[in-house]
Order: sequence, then structure tokens, then C-alpha cells
Amino acid sequence: MKADLDVTVGLARELLAEQHPDLAGLPLELVANGWDNVMLRLGPRDDGTHLAVRLPRREVAAPLVRHEIEWLPFLAPRLPVVVPEPVRVGVPSTALGYPWSWSVVPWVPGRRASDVPVAERVALARPLADFYRALHSPAPAEAPHNPVRGVPLRTRDAAVRRRVERGLVPDGERVLALWDRLVGAPVWTGVPLWLHGDPHPGNLVVSDEGSLAAVVDFGDLTSGDPATDLATAWLVLDAAGRERFRAALADRYPAGDPVWVRARGWALTMATSMLESAPENAWVHTMGVEACARVLDES
Repeated sequence: MKADLDVTVGLARELLAEQHPDLAGLPLELVANGWDNVMLRLGPRDDGTHLAVRLPRREVAAPLVRHEIEWLPFLAPRLPVVVPEPVRVGVPSTALGYPWSWSVVPWVPGRRASDVPVAERVALARPLADFYRALHSPAPAEAPHNPVRGVPLRTRDAAVRRRVERGLVPDGERVLALWDRLVGAPVWTGVPLWLHGDPHPGNLVVSDEGSLAAVVDFGDLTSGDPATDLATAWLVLDAAGRERFRAALADRYPAGDPVWVRARGWALTMATSMLESAPENAWVHTMGVEACARVLDES
């Protein structure tokens, strides 16, 4: 995905010097150049820890970073795992030609869960359930709105069918047959709940010991149907992990609750969307292929 603005190490250092000069002299290393944001590791500091500088590179991502800046300080104390609550906030800089808000967040060492074999992710099932149990509380009316997360599953119907028609989806006929069953599940009638909104393994940090170290990238933060987040059961976990995850949440979302039917549908629409990834994001495409297979295999 082409950037609207080239965010370099030099620009990041100039923004730090302008707005947070006490951090500007620390080593700065580019570690990720994603669809929407650039991530740089900052440090080490005197205590040996690092920070991360997160800067939007596309205009559409700028509101998402603002959502994190506004709401993570409110949500973080309620959550049982580290999240990227800003420790410093940056503002647009006219002098440097940078037009968006940005943030400095904790750096959490570890690996993306997408780089961990799925069989080893079973250890994440219970901590993920604890995370979503804590997050899924009633959200205020002013919570961020996301038109493609937390909404009725049927709103994603055209997008799923379009991906299949374009030949992007393996086993397209099976996918559509399953989708036709899932999309008809009863809709969410409860109050809107806080949602992470993007529950795939690329947004989980796993420690060297294999435990859940952090949940990151709250850019899709919104409210609505918890099925959107429960899709993590298929996006992240294999059958054994999924069984543990669902059992840990059985008092909130019992086995017969249609939320799990919708969650499987959300996993299918998110997995097929990953198949649209450009070659430079091959790891995202791989996530989509593997998640599609897990959703279908449960049939």
C-alpha cells in the first residue's frame, strides 16, 4: 500500500527533538513499515528499556491513532495484559510538514503470534479469553465508530462474495456455502460492547516463554457485537486452542449462543480480506489462507 507520506528515521528524530527533546538523543531504529503506520524502536533508556514511536504514514490511519491516544488511557487499567497506552503524545508539526498526531508507546519484546506455529498458540487461549472478558464491557455513546467492525455480519456479505468472484479465495464454493449459513445467524441485541476490532495473530505479542506479552494495534477500536473479537478463536487458534478459549468464556458466551456462529462468520470475512494483501505483505496473505482453512475444517 503506497504511503501518503514518507516517514523516515530522520523525520521521526526531528519530531522528537521538536516535541520531546529528552528522547531525541536515544538510538532510533525502523522496525516496521506497515500499511498505515511506521514503527520505530527508541532506546535503550538508562534503565535498559525501550520505547516505540508510532507514526501514521497514510491519512486514513490518522484518526485511528487518535482513537488510541484518546481511549487507551481509559481502557488500559482495566485490561490484564500490556496494551500500547501512550507514554508521550505527538502533535502535527507545521515546521516539519508532518500533519498528524503520533505517539510514543512501550516497546514489548517478543514475537508476533503470526510467527509462532499455531499448535504452540494454545498457551494463548486462556489469556486471550481473560483479555476479551475484561475488554467486553458496555461502551459509551461517544466510543469510536467503525463501519466494518462490530456491525451486523450481513453488512460484510457483498465484500465476501466479491473476493470469491475475483478468484482470491481457495475453495470458493465451500466458503460461500458456509458463509450462507453463518451470515443468517441471529443478530446481536445487547448493548454495544468495547471491541478491539482486529483480532488476528499479527496483533499479539508472544514472549520468549510463549505467553501472551501484549495486545497491540487498537486502530480499529470500536463498539458493538462481541462476535467481531471472538473471531480470534479461528484467526489465532487451532481446534485445541479454540476449545480452551470457548470453555474459558462459557459463562459469558455459552456454547449454544449464536455469538459463536457470528464469530465464525467474522473469522471468514476477515480471513478472506487478508487474501487481498499485496506481495509486500505476504505474511498477512498467509494468515488469511491458514485462517480460511481452519474455519472450513471445522465443518
